[in-house]
Amino acid sequence: MKLAVVLSTNRTETNWNAFRLANLALSKGDKVTVFLTGEGVEYEQVSSPQFNIKEQVGKFLQSDKAKIVACGTCMAIRKQGSSKECPEGGIENLYKLVADSDKVITF
Repeated sequence: MKLAVVLSTNRTETNWNAFRLANLALSKGDKVTVFLTGEGVEYEQVSSPQFNIKEQVGKFLQSDKAKIVACGTCMAIRKQGSSKECPEGGIENLYKLVADSDKVITF
């Protein structure tokens, strides 16, 4: 199954749960893409000892069936740059992701 996870919040526990679900889906053999939009592009900045998002993201990115894409406009608004692990995308990427996925879940 192709799973799309759209993350649009910077709430620590919510982001942690989104990546935990993404990791579970990978462990079941699914292909998972996380698209970050709005406050979701701040996901790395809100990690905490209780909700270690960086750990979940690190585990997620170890899979060749995992991908993260961030809205370039949302990143620019927050003065953030893209990276190899989290490249910049746009609304066209989000549309294609939704159209090509078997399931889409939003957080």
